[in-house]
Amino acid sequence: MGNRIFDALRQAIVQLQLLPGNLLSEADVARQFGVSRQPVREAFIKLAEVGLVEVRPQRGTFVLLISIREVRNARFIREAIEVAVVRKAALEASSGSLAELRRILVEQRAASERDEHAGFLRLDEAFHHAIALSADCDHAWRVLEGLKAQMDRVRYLSMPNATPTETLTGQHAAILDALSRHSPDEAEAAMRAHLSEILTSLPRLAQAHPELFSD
Repeated sequence: MGNRIFDALRQAIVQLQLLPGNLLSEADVARQFGVSRQPVREAFIKLAEVGLVEVRPQRGTFVLLISIREVRNARFIREAIEVAVVRKAALEASSGSLAELRRILVEQRAASERDEHAGFLRLDEAFHHAIALSADCDHAWRVLEGLKAQMDRVRYLSMPNATPTETLTGQHAAILDALSRHSPDEAEAAMRAHLSEILTSLPRLAQAHPELFSD
């Protein structure tokens, strides 16, 4: 139950349904999920560990501002890991794995056409996870999931104005093309370009929404 509450609150924070500065009440969340306070407290601790909330003794639990510094640090670490993963995938991905990536990309383009931003981002996650699975690097993906919470809020905020979804699906297509041709160098270059996109949109978003950012 603690994991379910964590996932629900993480999604609400990432999708900016719970804005930076919002106070989270253990009692209110417990009533919402029909549980005791213990699993809620566990979820709050996990959210604090991934940098989404701050637990202030005697004051409460607050959604943190988006830290520009932490977004940049998370992106740097994510690039280091995912570049290594995609190079391995370029050498090892099976025809079945490539077919799964093509399927996800088709669904992501359809979500883009329907302006389903939440669904688009879920498919974005699925695409990157599928690359990790194709290289037998599922543990690397689990490490990334704990690192990129700050990035996820920026990614959601950037759509569709700061970063058009067509740009992101085009970058995914370039990665998939390199994987299909089993070219590690091209796959690495395509992944680096894709993961650098957030550095382009981040300054514009911070300027447009100063109330959401720190640093």
